[in-house]
Amino acid sequence: MVDFSSEWCLPCMNNTEHFYEVSLNWQSGRIGMLHSPELSKSVQVVTPPEFPNGIQGIWSPEHLLLAAVNSCLMTTFLSVSENAELEFINFESKAIGKLEMVNGKYMISEITLTPVLSISDKQNSNRATLLLQKSEDNCLIANSTKSKIIFKPEIKIIN
Repeated sequence: MVDFSSEWCLPCMNNTEHFYEVSLNWQSGRIGMLHSPELSKSVQVVTPPEFPNGIQGIWSPEHLLLAAVNSCLMTTFLSVSENAELEFINFESKAIGKLEMVNGKYMISEITLTPVLSISDKQNSNRATLLLQKSEDNCLIANSTKSKIIFKPEIKIIN
C-alpha cells in the first residue's frame, strides 16, 4: 500500500500557491453570469427559488458550493487512488447541503457527501474505504468551508 504520510498531490508540490480567477457580471433581476479567463464556458447563476424573486432551474451559489465540494472529493479520490494503484469500475457521489440560520446568518451548515465506489475485487473493500476517507480528509474545498462535512461512503462489489 502507498504511504500517504507524504504529500499526495505530486503536481502541487512544485508550487505552494495557486490562483484562480472568476468574474461575475449582473445581467438582470436576480441573474448573473460567471466567467473565467481560464475556461471556455460561462455559467449563469441566480438566486435560488427559496428566496424572494429566486429562479428555478438555474445554478445558484448554493448549488455551486455543493458542486465544488463534491467535485473536489472526486478529483482528490482520482489522485489518491491513482497513487495507490487502486483499480475501480465507477465513482459517483451525491452532495446534500443543509441551509439554515446560524447565529442570525444563513449558511450551509452541513454537507453530506455520499460517494459510491464500485470495485470488482472484494478483497480491496477495506483499502477502497480507506482511500475514500483519505480523499475526504484531503479535499481542499471541503477543508476551506465552515460547513460540517458528513461522510457516508459506500463500496459496491461488481462481478
